[in-house]
Amino acid sequence: MDDTVNQMITEFVTATGRPPEEWQADWLATPVVRPTDPVPVLLKTREDRDDPQSAIVPRAALAQWWLTPPFSSVLRGKHATFNARSETVTSKPTFRSAIARQRAVLPAIGYFETKKSSGASVPHYITPPSGLLFFAGLYSWWQDPALSTDDPARWHLTTTMLTQAATGSLAEIHDRMPVIVARDSIDEWIDPRIIGDKNLVQSTVAASSLLSEQLHAEPHVKP
Repeated sequence: MDDTVNQMITEFVTATGRPPEEWQADWLATPVVRPTDPVPVLLKTREDRDDPQSAIVPRAALAQWWLTPPFSSVLRGKHATFNARSETVTSKPTFRSAIARQRAVLPAIGYFETKKSSGASVPHYITPPSGLLFFAGLYSWWQDPALSTDDPARWHLTTTMLTQAATGSLAEIHDRMPVIVARDSIDEWIDPRIIGDKNLVQSTVAASSLLSEQLHAEPHVKP
């Protein structure tokens, strides 16, 4: 992520009708992100986590790109959780609680995918026609058991990105792709009052398949 993404996120947040400070924004500029790095996420959560009747508050924040479920004993387990397969996300213990009510979007200007052919690996940079991509994601809060309950540093926000079978020309590069959320569908995806079930996941994946037809893949070949 770079300053361009920061500016686009700010414009997106402002377009919702609320000033960015109401989203508790704390994203930072990072040129390249990798699993376990902090990445920007947009989500909605209860103002009071312990009160199910409290107001819904939109938020932009940084989260560890490696989802850690509350029951984990460590922040980063040995099994990779930076991606979640859409086909099994509602049944996997690691993700099924988060898909129900803790969904997010991960904004980006593009992403890299590598095509392997005849022993060669060629990275492709995949971008939308304009603006940002919004990847369907989940988030989870993890509490560090080594810290006291009154220590604010004990809480870690973590996230994962949903993936699906690649479609169209993208399938010629890789067999998987991120699930893309249309801009006008973000509110529904991140609304914790809407139960995340198989129907929601399947409809989001179907819409993503159509959105992917608009993406452009540019090979990056080293000279």
